[in-house]
Amino acid sequence: MATNALPYRTHPAATTAMPRGIPFIVGNEAAERFSFYGMKSILVVFMTQHLLSSAGRPDFMTETESREWMHLFVASAYFFPVLGGLLADAFLGKYRTILLLSIVYCVGHLCLALMDLPGPLLAATLEPRGWLLAGLALIAIGSGGIKPCVSAHVGDQFGRSNRHLLERVFGWFYFAINFGSFFSTLLTPWLLEHHGPGWAFGVPGILMAIATVVFWAGRHRFVHVPPRGAAYFRETFGPQGLSAIARLVPLYLLVAVFWSLYDQTGGAWVQQAERMDRRFLGIEWLESQVQAINPLLVLLFIPLFGMVVYPAVGRVVDFTPLRRILVGFVLAVAAFAISARAQGLIDAESARLAAAGLGAEAARWPSVVWQLAAYVVITAAEILVSITCLEFSYTQAPPQMKSLVMSLYLLSISLGNLFTAAVNAVTRGASGESSLAGASYYWFFTGCMAVATALLVLVVLLYRPREYLQAEADDAG
Repeated sequence: MATNALPYRTHPAATTAMPRGIPFIVGNEAAERFSFYGMKSILVVFMTQHLLSSAGRPDFMTETESREWMHLFVASAYFFPVLGGLLADAFLGKYRTILLLSIVYCVGHLCLALMDLPGPLLAATLEPRGWLLAGLALIAIGSGGIKPCVSAHVGDQFGRSNRHLLERVFGWFYFAINFGSFFSTLLTPWLLEHHGPGWAFGVPGILMAIATVVFWAGRHRFVHVPPRGAAYFRETFGPQGLSAIARLVPLYLLVAVFWSLYDQTGGAWVQQAERMDRRFLGIEWLESQVQAINPLLVLLFIPLFGMVVYPAVGRVVDFTPLRRILVGFVLAVAAFAISARAQGLIDAESARLAAAGLGAEAARWPSVVWQLAAYVVITAAEILVSITCLEFSYTQAPPQMKSLVMSLYLLSISLGNLFTAAVNAVTRGASGESSLAGASYYWFFTGCMAVATALLVLVVLLYRPREYLQAEADDAG
């Protein structure tokens, strides 16, 4: 029997059709990711070029300090999935957890928009850095807390009869993420440049409110898996639960290194693009708009990989999930090597201009095409690593701990960003800038990724998969 006030279904139907609630989940994810990536796309630029005090004076951060703040925020956003997963699986259920934390998420966006209040009104409340910290904290709690619940909620809609559709739906799910991300990454930097922080942070907040309403509208079409209560803790920390976690932890620790590199597309790569010739297709792109190529490529690569690459490779070798992740690691090494080489060219050009007594604005070089090439490679890596890890994590988690295992996977993103933040903090000198400067910064992370790739080979050879899915209504009685 359902434990909810209304007669929600608690088990997926025994059907080969697509679950009825999937469009609401996918629509919610598109709007929510618009809000998150739109805000994240301008964060470094806002902190280094637009952050003011309540008196209206510049309160800009250094490049190293802004990278540190950005990666600490992302690390926080991917730490709170652990708490969200616990809340959903043990106490509230996934639906109620997502709805409650979505409201917290909306309030966080409101705090960021309030940084653009008129000076006298702002001075009577918090300094802009205070609103920034409050907004980022609430967004981290909200976005992080719902993240494992949403992806696990997708899987909960499926039983064994329509299990064959699960890979396709996780592809759609990822498509929705990047559909929202693509448009927000183009629009939000433009809003910041032409209309200021209030609109730039406010529009993503409006989209988050829309995402919440869309999710609420699908409540009668979802399968609502009830929380387990006290039994959750006995099952999770019993032999089956601990065994599943222990088998996945080595994989997640190595995936953390991948995210350490990947999430620098929103930090170090934005700052690198600032020093490049950004004229492309007849347009002078803003440095924070260049990253829009990533979600656009994801939209193109998802059907390409699903319909062409995977079937073609599958005819030659069994392209298991772990083998896909391994290939993704190799591509991540290549992507950062390209960005390291591009930074080397920037360093050489900066030295030449300095020797000639010219400013950095005299002739930006090299072309941003270098970075676009790196984006092509790291996006292919993302398809192989991220989508595969989402589906693999769900299927490897026992039924009672789907959200928790998803949150442990997301914790790998947090660990990767903590590692990047720590590198920036440890190498930050008295001037506020990193001693690991220029191309050496990129080569350092390239080397870390190469080591992780070598270690992943051992995981691929030793891991023995075991698949768990939710019981269907007929099976559950």
